[in-house]
Amino acid sequence: MKHRTIQIHVQPLAQFVVLDKNNFQDLPTFNAYKKNKIYQQRNQFISKCLNKIILNDDFVKTEFGKPYLLPHHLQSHPHFSFNHSHSQNYYALATSNSVRNIGVDIEDLDRKVRFEALAKHAFHPNEYQTWESLEFDPIYWFKVWTTKEAVLKASGLGIRMSLNELDTQAHATDHGGICQHPLIGVFAYQNYQLSHSMLAVAWQSEYSCKGFAFPQIEIIQH
Repeated sequence: MKHRTIQIHVQPLAQFVVLDKNNFQDLPTFNAYKKNKIYQQRNQFISKCLNKIILNDDFVKTEFGKPYLLPHHLQSHPHFSFNHSHSQNYYALATSNSVRNIGVDIEDLDRKVRFEALAKHAFHPNEYQTWESLEFDPIYWFKVWTTKEAVLKASGLGIRMSLNELDTQAHATDHGGICQHPLIGVFAYQNYQLSHSMLAVAWQSEYSCKGFAFPQIEIIQH
């Protein structure tokens, strides 16, 4: 059986985005500029993966907003899938030629967060109990948050499902797992604590008496 792989490119936004808002006349102008630069970077990476030029017009979105490439671009790569994410300071793009329905999320570990308020709103009771037992460790908080985002992005539902309904079963020390919900099915995930960020990647999976065959995941930091 062909070995399944997921490749994730991670790089500082500052490598291709001017992050000084003072260079722009207002915040909407800056946000539009940043969005355009991020899309350009996505297109460049995917163009290299597919060995063909990919532009913004080559993408469509589902009714829930998840982007996909138009089918005619996938004739030579019928199983290609991707997902991307950005924080205030980092960009991450996950691609695969063998794993479908993938999702990725990245967050800055120094992000100013109302941890308690967001946890009460977004954490499943089991996740909150584990976080409480860890004396409200911020690293665990980011692990749960990025895992939720990655799983829901992989499912295609995004935040249209209440975050507190999904129990990621994120472990205090393990860095990967599997979770399920009737609305989305079964998803596996892997967590990575990088130097200044937390990264999670998720993909559609299934329970099996043979255990879980995790794909090979390659993190490329630029």
